Amino acid sequence: MSIIKVNTVPHSEPDPRHPYMSGAWTPNFDEYDATEMEVIGAIPSDIDGVYVRNTENPVHGSIGLYHPFDGDGMIHAISFRDGKAAYHNRFVRTKGFQAEAEAGKALWAGLADDPKLSTRPGWGAHGSIKDSSSTDVVVHAGNILSTFYQCGEGYRLDPFTLEQSGTEGWVPIDGISAHPKVDEETGELLFFNYSTHAPYMHYGVVGPDNKLKHYIPIPLPGPRLPHDMAYTKNYTIFADLPLFWDPEALKHGRHAARFFKDIPTRFAIVPRYGSPDQIKWFEADPTYVLHWMNAYEDGDEIVLDGYFQEVPMPGSIPTDHPDPRMGHLMAYLDEHSFIPKLHRWRFNMKTGACTESHLDDRILEFGTFNNEYAGKKARYAYSTTTKPGWFLFTGAVKHDYQTGQSQNLSFGEGRFGSESPFAPRVGAKDEDDGYLVSFITDMNENRSECVLIDAKDFEAGPVCRIILPHRISSGTHATWADGPRLRAARGEAA
Repeated sequence: MSIIKVNTVPHSEPDPRHPYMSGAWTPNFDEYDATEMEVIGAIPSDIDGVYVRNTENPVHGSIGLYHPFDGDGMIHAISFRDGKAAYHNRFVRTKGFQAEAEAGKALWAGLADDPKLSTRPGWGAHGSIKDSSSTDVVVHAGNILSTFYQCGEGYRLDPFTLEQSGTEGWVPIDGISAHPKVDEETGELLFFNYSTHAPYMHYGVVGPDNKLKHYIPIPLPGPRLPHDMAYTKNYTIFADLPLFWDPEALKHGRHAARFFKDIPTRFAIVPRYGSPDQIKWFEADPTYVLHWMNAYEDGDEIVLDGYFQEVPMPGSIPTDHPDPRMGHLMAYLDEHSFIPKLHRWRFNMKTGACTESHLDDRILEFGTFNNEYAGKKARYAYSTTTKPGWFLFTGAVKHDYQTGQSQNLSFGEGRFGSESPFAPRVGAKDEDDGYLVSFITDMNENRSECVLIDAKDFEAGPVCRIILPHRISSGTHATWADGPRLRAARGEAA
């Protein structure tokens, strides 16, 4: 075994009473490099690439009531090749991280607090909170791009070492939202941002050379809170959702999200390199959608799958925490409160009609699929299940769109997983010929593992379990980067 603790970041002690600073959400402060870790089973020789996951790790908490989305970004990456694995984890050295390291304390209020409590100007659409770069990760042009959910600067890291090279130079003044999309076929990165000033949203395309190629406004009626986007071979899709900051509250500096149930959901569909006057708008049932699955073109129609929230503004969850706001915070992190269902929208580009329906009546979210089929019609999709009352992943569901059947996988009692992207097997011939990759936080053994699940034998459980150097915090998003494609983008030998 070769496990090296590289660094321990000076920090404030987390609040043991806070549900998202304790248990499976206990933050990490140690940074490791590890190879030749303990393996239960055997690492397959036919997996080649890097699994990257972002987590929220509050070094100093936040001013007021900590929300887990306030936590500092920590990237965990495990690479596979020739039956071997190597693990690294590092905090993202954002400007906010560095400023609080110098001060030795939190300088910004968080999502659940009065922005006036922040001692310095913030970033992104909110304007008063820290860009912690703790939400999403993609791999583009040979490097990791780490992003913040309410728009930030975008940070670059080496996918194999996590060495950091600062912020992306092409990011516009309004920042970049979480969930940019990488088209593996073209090498392009598609992104959006949003703000509190007109036109309220922009869309851009970055080429495989990591240079900005296209940037246009997507005019909206006012400030909105989109979180994700989708694309097909020829089009990019954005949503104008009726859950957004109350306009009257915004006038007084308060960021109070409200669901306007009488306002329809609107979709903007624009050619990939299109102009604002080429946007086609569609209306659908009011809802909020945190994440999309995939989209594709089907004759005159564009098909979009995502997770339709049946209760976008849930009530509070009873808690014994002394702050009365905690119940509200817990509800907005609980899928069993806002009830997302896998859903399909169909947009007719000739008639302007939109039809929609649920694809599954279970509570599901955080979908993944074989990215070789991104923007195309795919047969298989994978969603996560969650623990009622908590933002904790308990298992996964594999959907077969062709047969309408599904399979279920449980991570096990007291074992909580990560967003689990699909890693194609080397030389794969079929769409589901590969592995789901996930980090597991095991509260029974007080440790974390990386697990590989054979997608063709989904319900059998992990084919191998790699024991990580430490128990890592739960978190949000993850991605998979194919090894040969990644090395080619970096100019390295296949």
